[in-house]
Amino acid sequence: MTLTNPFPAGFFLVDKPVGVSSFAVVRRMRRLLGVKKVGHAGTLDPFASGLLLVGAGREATRHIATFMEGRKCYTARLQLGVETDTQDPEGTVTRVRPVQGIDSEAIRSCLAGMAGEQMQVPPPFSALKHQGKPLYHYARRGVIISKPARPVHIYTLEAGAYEEDAQQLEIQVSCSHGTYIRTLAADIGNTLGCGAHLIELRRTASGPFNVADALDGRLLFQEEGARYTLLAARMAVEDALARIAAI
Repeated sequence: MTLTNPFPAGFFLVDKPVGVSSFAVVRRMRRLLGVKKVGHAGTLDPFASGLLLVGAGREATRHIATFMEGRKCYTARLQLGVETDTQDPEGTVTRVRPVQGIDSEAIRSCLAGMAGEQMQVPPPFSALKHQGKPLYHYARRGVIISKPARPVHIYTLEAGAYEEDAQQLEIQVSCSHGTYIRTLAADIGNTLGCGAHLIELRRTASGPFNVADALDGRLLFQEEGARYTLLAARMAVEDALARIAAI
């Protein structure tokens, strides 16, 4: 697709909806903008929602790595007592355990012990690359690739509501780039002694950027007006970099 007016490179804050892959957003933006060079700064799984930073145009995409480095904030919901092979709702249940003795004090103590610097093993069902392909490419074929543990930092980890009947726990997390919330969810479940997996995830912030300022990603897939809506949300490359530099 070629447009008569050249597109000025820029960054976009997109609130990715549930049920859409990060690549589907990128693919749609390529079509709407008529440019090939479009990339995002940090994958969100299809079941997750929230802030997706997208660079479009060569001048923007060459800075993608810079935008991936900022502190990330998430809200997440855990299903206690049930473990899956992917540590999220897209996988197969591998174990069901009783949920007993879980109260506010047990949750507070568990989360307090998980804050700070730690080593985390990337999950086999992830977008981390191995020989040019994401780990989930191998895992879906029954080949589990183990990657060495990597240092991550959990800056804050707080409990939200705990629904005792549903055995679901909400948490708020502020963490370093490269932290896997699904792995954190599994670790919380193991520490509580009942197992757990991630059932909902929403990225609310990345570096200086907040989802409250993002374009509703559902608008990108409308038949009419999507291009103009997208262009109106464009942030100049220099402005986006200035916000990064400010912190």
